[in-house]
Amino acid sequence: MHGLRFPWSRTPVQAAIILALAGVSLTGLPVQAHGQQAAASAVPAAAKALPGDDFYDYVNGDWLRSTEIPADRSSWGSFAILANATNERIIGLVEGLAAVPQADASARQVSDFYRSWMDEAAIEAKGWAPIKPLLKKIDGIRDRAGLARALGESLRADVDPLNSTNFYTENLFGLWVAQDLNDTTRNVAYLLQGGLGLPDRAFYQSDSARMQGLRAGYQAHIAAMLQQAGYRDAPARAARVFALEQQIAASHASREDSADVAKGNNAWRAADFASKAPGLDWKVFFQAAGLGQQTDFIVWHPTAMTGSAALVASVPLTTWKDFLAFHAINHFSTILPKAVADQRFAFYGSVLSGTPQQSLRSKRALAATNAALSDAVGKLYVERYFPPESKARVQDMVTNIVAAFSRRIDKLDWMAPATKAQAQEKLKTLYVGVGYPERWENYAGLRVVRGDALGNVQRAEQFHYRQELAKLGQSPDRKAWAMPAQLVNAVNLPLQNALNFPAAILQPPFFDPQASDAANYGGIGATIGHEISHSFDDQGAQFDAQGKLRDWWTPADLAHFQAASKQLVEQFAAYKPFPDLAVNGQLTLSENLADLAGVAAAYDAFTLSQQGKPAQPGADREFFIGYGVSWRSKAREAAARQQILTDGHAPAQYRAATVRNLDAWYPAFDVQPGQQLYLAPEQRVRVW
Repeated sequence: MHGLRFPWSRTPVQAAIILALAGVSLTGLPVQAHGQQAAASAVPAAAKALPGDDFYDYVNGDWLRSTEIPADRSSWGSFAILANATNERIIGLVEGLAAVPQADASARQVSDFYRSWMDEAAIEAKGWAPIKPLLKKIDGIRDRAGLARALGESLRADVDPLNSTNFYTENLFGLWVAQDLNDTTRNVAYLLQGGLGLPDRAFYQSDSARMQGLRAGYQAHIAAMLQQAGYRDAPARAARVFALEQQIAASHASREDSADVAKGNNAWRAADFASKAPGLDWKVFFQAAGLGQQTDFIVWHPTAMTGSAALVASVPLTTWKDFLAFHAINHFSTILPKAVADQRFAFYGSVLSGTPQQSLRSKRALAATNAALSDAVGKLYVERYFPPESKARVQDMVTNIVAAFSRRIDKLDWMAPATKAQAQEKLKTLYVGVGYPERWENYAGLRVVRGDALGNVQRAEQFHYRQELAKLGQSPDRKAWAMPAQLVNAVNLPLQNALNFPAAILQPPFFDPQASDAANYGGIGATIGHEISHSFDDQGAQFDAQGKLRDWWTPADLAHFQAASKQLVEQFAAYKPFPDLAVNGQLTLSENLADLAGVAAAYDAFTLSQQGKPAQPGADREFFIGYGVSWRSKAREAAARQQILTDGHAPAQYRAATVRNLDAWYPAFDVQPGQQLYLAPEQRVRVW
């Protein structure tokens, strides 16, 4: 439900790879790179702002003013720097595999996949030949049954509404396989909306001049892709494809509604689709998608299912064929000739995200390899770079922060004993994975052919899809990981009542074995608290200890929680990054609640961990500075605007300002009434 790249997002590796291939920054070792400071122990002497006026600038101001965003990034900061350095380490490991003939089978797969992706000369020499069979198959669609078959064959397990809040797929629909919201004993197939080349329905509906410009740019991009592939009358085809996407977007749920679990919990039987979403031959669709034997589904976006199915029946077949051809080219463009990859970056990287320069091919090759063979790459990384001592220390911190959260629950004066007991049960049964999964994925069934770059990508997607389909016949695994070990991120998994803290985030500036307890609790401690807190935010609190969606609150408890949440919504809605665009306090509520409770629990845990130890002068300041440094980041305007419209995470500077709700922050920095961040005690938001 809640991962945390910059912004702390809920993105699994598949979504991370999409952004990386588009040239969009994700997250990235605390090296002295681009002005990043490795330690969080002190504030730069030249800091201008008072902490009570602008805590973010007080902590990060010198870095913000002296740092340039790298040309191949749309944003840059603590997460990006760490991910970038981690990726450089991994590239060195992967490139070194070519000289190790005794490498095991999975390591050879990693090497062959990466080297095939890197062989640009071979890709250029093959030209369009590798994708021609797919385009020819699309061109051969002759009727609506054939269209239904093609749409079913394109379905992939590429969305995740809870663990990563990833609602995006270019395919008409997206599949997620996970524990049933209403029956904890089984996995079920979830179907989500899709079919858009722009990030969200808002990009098709807003009348602002900026959005109109983006739409024009996108339509030109569709035409350019089709023209490069040899399609005649490309501009006219592009206009029809774009018009179809506008119709698809009209039936899509909003980003806010998509984040509402109750609105997504729509149980449909296979037999219901014909009557609830007529127009698509669902029997043919499901058979082609490998779902022909499934009787039960959860339809997360029923209006999109109904609207898109109607369009399958009403929109000319030729337009649908152009739609499928364009999205096939667009999806695989990064592994086609350079001119195609460059065109994709020109739109998605430069126009949409404001990134001036495409990232190095080695970085894009690693992103693709991570997507295809995530555990194989993660195992290589952990064996070389994640010491057992780090895992043990972080596990101790987890124990302390869980205990601190438990104490906070016990002390709540507004929560009924019965509700407290349910909350405590969630903590007692919480599974916390640190570093890497207990079982590495086996890729023996994936055929990786040296020199077949596009074929490797296609087979990897199909292999992952088959793995997900296989879960439909298995019991839910609460210890399954949703993130690879080499990703700089963390996640809360509500259906599993579990947390994942990948090895790659357990490095400075978030966690440093050589740093003080104060700095580590302010950094990774707040991250751990953040993820624990997601179990009790506006969405996580809807799930019980077994991951079942049910109401375990008394009406009075729920009313208090909602009132406190409303205060936080209003606090964040008052932040205005641009004159014409404010933070969406409702959209970002889950993450803001987790930030608030997480840093509070981490502070409590740090305080408790110091009992019996010599006092650390200035420890409270160091704790909060560590927290502020973890949010150090800057973004290009286009990327920042896109985040505010589509992402459930507020901009970093406002997340750092969450400290204004903690009583301990005020004496630590002598914050006084009249300063901009000052809140009177009764105005400070207190939830957990």
